[in-house]
Amino acid sequence: MLEKIKETISYLNKQTGITPEVGIVLGTGLGGLVKEIETETEIRYQDIPNFPVSTVDGHDGKLIFGMLGGKKVVAMKGRFHYYEGWGMDEITYPVRVFKFLGIQYLFLSNASGGVNPDFNTGDMMIIEDHINLLPNPLIGKHYPEFGSRFPDMSKTYSRELIKKAEVIAGKLNIKIHKGIYTATTGPTFETTAEYEYFRVIGSDAVGMSTAPETIVAHQMGIKCFGISVITDLGVPGKIEFTTHEHVQDVAGNTEKKMTLIIKELIKVL
Repeated sequence: MLEKIKETISYLNKQTGITPEVGIVLGTGLGGLVKEIETETEIRYQDIPNFPVSTVDGHDGKLIFGMLGGKKVVAMKGRFHYYEGWGMDEITYPVRVFKFLGIQYLFLSNASGGVNPDFNTGDMMIIEDHINLLPNPLIGKHYPEFGSRFPDMSKTYSRELIKKAEVIAGKLNIKIHKGIYTATTGPTFETTAEYEYFRVIGSDAVGMSTAPETIVAHQMGIKCFGISVITDLGVPGKIEFTTHEHVQDVAGNTEKKMTLIIKELIKVL
């Protein structure tokens, strides 16, 4: 894998003059953040050596290099999911590439179903912690260059960034929750019984991504911040028929507020 990463890095360094400090992974329907980036270089995934290609509607499949909030950033407009058939090494490959490009911070967003009865559709949740029900991306051959074989996961999401985001949301008068995100395989939306189960084990929101990238980033010493947009509800009495199109629509309606928080948070890094 190290040789593949070196090949990818070599290609990217020839395409851009940006050495990013911040990496951004944008979830379903949340790609609008890239409009705020002062773009220096835009590269399609299919043109990048060893990069997977996103196959899901709402995930365009581009790397964006530029400036946001006064910082040099690289953003993934479209991520990869386990349900697409990718292995964990492929899903998390961009995060490892980002680390070797130089990032110190990783911002992750996703669209998720809310199982906390206090949540409403269109709400946002800062991820305090996660429950990973996907295969662990660190299973397999270990490379010391990536960090510890057995990384401690007790403080996976940066407490410092969470506090700053809360302050920013308060100043902007944007309602925001904090909670636990559970990652599942997908691609099915959850049954009523599964929603109830996720709530019992401590979940506030459930989705199909984010945890693998966070685990890999944390292993490599990158500070992580995650935010979920609640696009549907898995709460008894509030469960409605859900489609991927509905998820995209709700995420798109909320992304302006999410974008504002992330942009202001990057400014104060």
